[in-house]
Amino acid sequence: MDSLRELYKVGNGPSSSHTMGPQKAAGEFMQRTPQAASYRVTLLGSLAATGKGHLTDWIIKKTLGEERTEIIWKPEEVRPFHTNGMVFKALDHNGQILAGEGSTWEVYSVGGGTIAGADSATRGTSSFYSLTTLDAIMAHCKTDNIELWEYVENQEGPEIWDFLRNIWQAMQESIERGLAKTGVLPGDLRYPRKANAFYKKARIQSGRLRSTGMTFAYALAVSEENASGGLVVTAPTCGSAGLVPSVLRSLKEDYDLSESEILKALAVGGLIGNLVKQNASISGAEVGCQGEVGTACAMATAMTAYLFGGTNMQVDYAAEMALEHHLGMTCDPVGGYVQVPCIERNAVSATRAINAAEYTLFTDGNHRISFDQVVQTMGETGRDLKCGYRETSLAGLAKHACLTNCGSGC
Repeated sequence: MDSLRELYKVGNGPSSSHTMGPQKAAGEFMQRTPQAASYRVTLLGSLAATGKGHLTDWIIKKTLGEERTEIIWKPEEVRPFHTNGMVFKALDHNGQILAGEGSTWEVYSVGGGTIAGADSATRGTSSFYSLTTLDAIMAHCKTDNIELWEYVENQEGPEIWDFLRNIWQAMQESIERGLAKTGVLPGDLRYPRKANAFYKKARIQSGRLRSTGMTFAYALAVSEENASGGLVVTAPTCGSAGLVPSVLRSLKEDYDLSESEILKALAVGGLIGNLVKQNASISGAEVGCQGEVGTACAMATAMTAYLFGGTNMQVDYAAEMALEHHLGMTCDPVGGYVQVPCIERNAVSATRAINAAEYTLFTDGNHRISFDQVVQTMGETGRDLKCGYRETSLAGLAKHACLTNCGSGC
């Protein structure tokens, strides 16, 4: 299981799998083939199906060079390794593939900005953590009488705190940028930014309504920043980037949390996200939105339970509950943009994360279904979803909303 450095990444939206992954792949291929005069990049499967709305072609051309990069779209071609496939070819001045090994590269964007070659046995992950199930980690923590954040520190080393401090700073900056902007988001949907208005309305409220309104505003701010191609933190993906920062920011203001508490919460939530990434998937193209918003909600819920003084068992229960109640959630972005229903999902699931954590604190932490079982179920459910419901924009809301609204200012 990877380091948290491979889960929390700062990069341009709107999609960690469709922009950050391809950008990383393009950069690596360019370094491998410095003698290339031009490039031909074929996008496969889901990467091609929603690549235009997700700015995949834009980020690849920006990386390799606008004038010397040709993009070929093949949404109907899905290869067994993963649906987000890319084939890079380095060309000479005559437009022919360069001679020699390495001039053609088949690579996949497997979620969260991680890439893996077709011959990879581990989907690009490394063996950073020796324990790869929450049950095993919980047993270890019980034996050593430590909290989950301490387990993370023991595995990652004390330098993880400087990394998480930078991640928290980047999350706050994405909130501030999103709150400051008005107007409409890029793309044919002409979707209006709402974070600024939500924030103004929330700040004149009091009590629980103010807190909920602020959580909404912060989630919208990050999600709108992501949808416009701005810098966000994958938590665990760009499409679900609004949950964790909005929950942490809201709780910080409500309970005067210290930076140390927030960093420990990020460690706890990161551990949860890592387990899902390791044992199922955080790729919407592979398992639907349950792997993105569902995982982000599990992370945020675990963080909240920890910050509210929950035991390890209550944190475990909180993460399990949050992911369980997102099982089956489809990924059906209207028009291929990470806007509808993605942005609202971030806001609503942020408040769900807080509510689920509160629920678990009324219990002793014992629960019938384990987090690991839910992760396994989520992975199987995602594979059982029809292709149209896994980030292809061919079914669900993407199908019906476009039939009725697209072209009329939806």
